[in-house]
Amino acid sequence: MLEACVFATVLCGFFGIIWKKNLMMKIISMDVMSTGVIAYYVLIAARGGLFTPIASDVQPGSYADPVPQAVILTAIVIGFSIQALMLVGVMKLARDNPTLESSEIEKNNTP
Repeated sequence: MLEACVFATVLCGFFGIIWKKNLMMKIISMDVMSTGVIAYYVLIAARGGLFTPIASDVQPGSYADPVPQAVILTAIVIGFSIQALMLVGVMKLARDNPTLESSEIEKNNTP
């Protein structure tokens, strides 16, 4: 059931990127899709009975692999930086165009 919710999140983001014409909605859709992909990765990596590899006084039996956690943190940082870069691009476009609709921007900038 949880896999279906994660897959639905990825699909909502994917179809939002394709069908939405507003550039802000496309950026939000990309963020939703990125969240779904990260959630799917966490869902696959999560297993019961494993402890996080953090130094403490408790002596747990087995530790979780820290590599997927590092990959997810890297994906979150890269996703945030890409989103910030796209927002700057949209701000530049909004300065020159009265609308954020991609079809109108293409129409205004076609020679």
